[in-house]
Amino acid sequence: MSRGEFEKKIMEAVVADARLAALEFDDARAWLEQARQRPMEPLAAEVWVTDPHFDHVLLVEHRVRGWVPPGGKVEPTETPREAAARELREETGLSARLLPEPAAVAVRSYRADWSRTLGLSYAAIVDRQAPLGGEKGQPAAWFSLDTEWESVFPEDRARVLSHVRRLVGERPVEAR
Repeated sequence: MSRGEFEKKIMEAVVADARLAALEFDDARAWLEQARQRPMEPLAAEVWVTDPHFDHVLLVEHRVRGWVPPGGKVEPTETPREAAARELREETGLSARLLPEPAAVAVRSYRADWSRTLGLSYAAIVDRQAPLGGEKGQPAAWFSLDTEWESVFPEDRARVLSHVRRLVGERPVEAR
């Protein structure tokens, strides 16, 4: 497969997941339509991990951003879903099955020197007893959804809560 064909495949995956995302923030779908006219780098992917009781979220302590969902940059050879699963493994030591429907699509700047970019949030449900590992100096920890956490993205808590409420209202989901 040529580089151009591969990039087209990745963009098709981005657009498909953005359209399927349960929640949209920052007018992300309209932003994506405009952004498709030029290369989008970096793309971002993260995982909103909740427990089976839907009262905790798993976060990692980033050295600059504070407590954030596990995630990061989508590499040129992977889809956002693949990147989300990889980042979850790298940052928490967990290999969890991502729910089929993306949780959200948003637009934000992840670093001061980056322009705004598209981020896809996926979801997973994991038992809180699962052993956590991850990257040195970037611990992972469970936070009650009733408490706030320090982050450069204070809107994340409300966004994750919206997602959890949607999950609880739609269907019971078992831990993976």
